[in-house]
Amino acid sequence: MSKKRREIPVFDHPIIETHCHLDYLKDRPLAETLEQSQKVNIERVITIAVSPENLSTVRELSQVAPWVYGTQGIHPHEAETYTDGVEEEIRAHATDDKIVAVGEIGLDYFYDNADRDIQRDVFRRQLQIACDTDRPVVIHSRDADEDTITILKEFENTLARRGVIHSFTSGPGLARYALDQGWCLGFNGITTFNKAENVRDIVRMAPIGQILLETDAPFLTPVPYRGRENAPFYLPFVAEKIAEVKELPLDQVLAQTYINSLRTFFPEQ
Repeated sequence: MSKKRREIPVFDHPIIETHCHLDYLKDRPLAETLEQSQKVNIERVITIAVSPENLSTVRELSQVAPWVYGTQGIHPHEAETYTDGVEEEIRAHATDDKIVAVGEIGLDYFYDNADRDIQRDVFRRQLQIACDTDRPVVIHSRDADEDTITILKEFENTLARRGVIHSFTSGPGLARYALDQGWCLGFNGITTFNKAENVRDIVRMAPIGQILLETDAPFLTPVPYRGRENAPFYLPFVAEKIAEVKELPLDQVLAQTYINSLRTFFPEQ
């Protein structure tokens, strides 16, 4: 007999989902996903752009509900699709009312889906857009710690609003640099995985004032729902794990990560 999965907890304090991909979700209608998310007190959702094809899709999704927001940017996997026209589109919409960041941008040397020189160039070009439009940045960095630090150092004095290194799985060197420079680190269901002690070590290292909660749905579903498609409504499990790892009261984690999310993406509120 299969073990019954624990129900999703519902907390009094609202949670902001800072990183998911609503257009990738397939298991249920979007309206149902959003309804279930609201039932577990997910107050806002940020859906993330990754490719030229979904820039406009993300903008459309940001209009489906007052509490859904989006970003504009090209993922390093798609760096070779970046053109002057794509850059113009990102720049033109980076300051739209429902667009809150430039991202998901960065470097990925694990899969190497795009030439590394091109990845670095596209990363720099999009960081410049964030500088020019006064937007925070959502960064993807995998097996590219040194180059990520090198490039971010080039923008230390011009990037007024930092942002987040999302789904943080990198080493303590990048974590320390980012934290010292005022970046947040985003943590998701990986924190619940048995073999992710290296990620939990970074959670312990990071001040609670610089941690953001995310799912990266439909990927990285947390325990106890691994094997299912991830969704924003599983975010309470991530909050619980952060509280456990940092040995902090859950209410404190929920309150502080909420403040962190507002400060990063909604500073006017």
